[in-house]
Amino acid sequence: MYNRILIKVSGEALADENGFGLGTKTIENLVNQLKALNEQNIQVGIVIGGGNFWRGRQGEHMDRSTADHMGMLATLINALALQDALEAQGVPARVQSAININRIAEPYILRRAIRHLEKGRIVIFACGTGNPYFSTDTGAALRAAEIHADILLLAKNVDGIYSADPKKDPDAKKYDELSYMDVIQKGLKAMDTTAISMCMENNIPILAFAVNEKDSIIRAVRGEKIGTIIK
Repeated sequence: MYNRILIKVSGEALADENGFGLGTKTIENLVNQLKALNEQNIQVGIVIGGGNFWRGRQGEHMDRSTADHMGMLATLINALALQDALEAQGVPARVQSAININRIAEPYILRRAIRHLEKGRIVIFACGTGNPYFSTDTGAALRAAEIHADILLLAKNVDGIYSADPKKDPDAKKYDELSYMDVIQKGLKAMDTTAISMCMENNIPILAFAVNEKDSIIRAVRGEKIGTIIK
């Protein structure tokens, strides 16, 4: 259904069974799906969170900018790990960082990123927007708008968007479809308000689903009914 997609992968979705660091099986599952999409000539951009190593709210006694910059570096660790795993499977990939760190990643340059996509390389966008006070959700919405992605895929630990945290509230209701304004008005925690507003302004649909379900990304790209669609 889609020619160019942007996938937002939460850092927690890459974590091991203890919820920290990198889980080998999780990354292997992700790489296998990305390889299949690449072989079908679907252009893939990825934004990765860093919550499996650091979350900004952990630094509650720190300066917010310092804590957020630490989180950006955590996303870079994940991006490099994913790039290495993709290349080990013969899938060409590039990491582009919103913070200049030229020894290990390309700087983010829009036209270069699009050229990589057109040449069949998966582009992994690290360090969010490069600015504190903005989440990687906002970074994903921004990159999706910039590369003109057909859809933003939210690969999460849960199988969609619920009225409350389903791990804490057994009566939480799962939504199959929401409007952008529904998410904002209901105060749902699928994405932050800035990211939702940016997608709404640029008419980018969002699909939230569980990354660990079998072939969930491939099924999402095929247009199967999984997760929760926001449009």
